[in-house]
Amino acid sequence: MVNNETRIMLEEEISLRLHNLNRKFEIENAIHKVLLGKLLAKLNQGSLTSLHEAEFRVFSQFGDDGIIQYLISQLLIEDCRFIEFGVENYNESNTRFLLENNNWQGLVIDGSDENVQYIKSTQNYWRHDLTALCGFVTKQNINQTISEAGFSGNIGLLHIDIDGNDYWIWKAITVVRPTIIIMEYNSLFGIERSITIPYKPDFSRFAEHYSGLYAGCSLLALCELAVEKGYEFVGCNSAGNNAYFVRKDQLGSLKALSCKEGYVLAKFREHRDEKGLLTFTSGLEAVECLRGMPVFNTRSQQIEAF
Repeated sequence: MVNNETRIMLEEEISLRLHNLNRKFEIENAIHKVLLGKLLAKLNQGSLTSLHEAEFRVFSQFGDDGIIQYLISQLLIEDCRFIEFGVENYNESNTRFLLENNNWQGLVIDGSDENVQYIKSTQNYWRHDLTALCGFVTKQNINQTISEAGFSGNIGLLHIDIDGNDYWIWKAITVVRPTIIIMEYNSLFGIERSITIPYKPDFSRFAEHYSGLYAGCSLLALCELAVEKGYEFVGCNSAGNNAYFVRKDQLGSLKALSCKEGYVLAKFREHRDEKGLLTFTSGLEAVECLRGMPVFNTRSQQIEAF
């Protein structure tokens, strides 16, 4: 008969073996995905009529891995470094394929220490020049955070996806000058108004509104900020959540688009009810729950109702 102490030891050993098997499977699966991504990237190096044609997924949530590979094949990028905010545990990320396939140097930042420790425990952390930081970025600390991590001047790519103060963080960044910028936008804010959530250092989208839809900014707000910063809008992913901007002096043969030409309405349904449960309500119907919420108009510099 097995006593309690022996049973606990067996359970711990089984748990450890399962953990090791899962990690081994994750590594082998990632290797196969990277090899497939390499082939797809080769096929995308010609001239395309839309960023959507370049899309494929390796580690990105949607088709952004393919878009990034296409853009770096079209641009002359000498400083192969990237920065990405809000990466969680980095298993699903828009820059991980760039790290593994192209061996770029990178800085990733997430607000969870558990996520950052997980990233540091992976093979990517010793195989590549990757820095992972735990921190909640604000417009007051962002430049210091980046510079203290050893990043400044020209870099290849910056990706901001923090489900909240995205507009304000990009506006505040001056310490780096990326060739490519990927910005998350809120397609449900429409195409007519240049608006963002009002800045709040500790903004959390579900704390501000139960739906989770009250976050980020409109595509028009980003396009107008891009002009101020010397960038051109070149399109969105087909999922309708990420917008791509290229530094104007590096645009080359890429075509600049108007906000209207490149806008994509998101089809994913992430609206939640007051109990925090997904309702699967379509975006344009679900966003009505935000009517009357305050938004900041970047043209008038005034708070107004959504």
